[in-house]
Amino acid sequence: MKQVSLSQQAYRAIKQKIVSLELAPGSVINEVGLREELDLGRTPIREALQRLAQEKLVLIVPRRGMFVSEIGITDLQKLFEARLVFEPFAACRAARRGTAKHWAEMAAALAEGESADNKKLIAIDAKCHEIIYEAADNQFLSEALTTMYALSLRLWYFSLSQIGNMQSAVLDHRLIMDALVAKNGDEAAQLMEKHVRAFQEELQSVMLK
Repeated sequence: MKQVSLSQQAYRAIKQKIVSLELAPGSVINEVGLREELDLGRTPIREALQRLAQEKLVLIVPRRGMFVSEIGITDLQKLFEARLVFEPFAACRAARRGTAKHWAEMAAALAEGESADNKKLIAIDAKCHEIIYEAADNQFLSEALTTMYALSLRLWYFSLSQIGNMQSAVLDHRLIMDALVAKNGDEAAQLMEKHVRAFQEELQSVMLK
């Protein structure tokens, strides 16, 4: 089993706190507090925060400190414009390059969706996208999509109390997985575009009231 570095541990833990809004948008990041809470040293925390700054989740202001990036509603349209291009492309590539191992992992994630609440459904959706990015086998595409997905995910958490049941997201991924297993790139791309567009419309209906 591949060992996870301390920097990677810090990155995952802090990212989850930001995405889930445990660390509120605009709040000051307390490095000392994070070191104590995560029981990690200064270097891995610093490396994690630098990486999160590159992903637009942390804002570093010289001589002032580090802050959790604000949620910019005005950026919502631009974010989804980009995702509507990149996500279908990744699905198409994943259909051609993915393996049975990828789709078995995706099926296992989707199997946990029965009667799940929205927080669990968010985790399942995130896992499915992560698998597709990996299966697309393009580091640059994966890095761009990982950044965009995290920003979208934060919007989802922000609107969670006002969004209805998201079982449809799991149903979307089951159809996408069928196309991926069949190596039908065009269909996988079309289904992914529909999935992202539906997510966008759901968020906009809540956030732009």
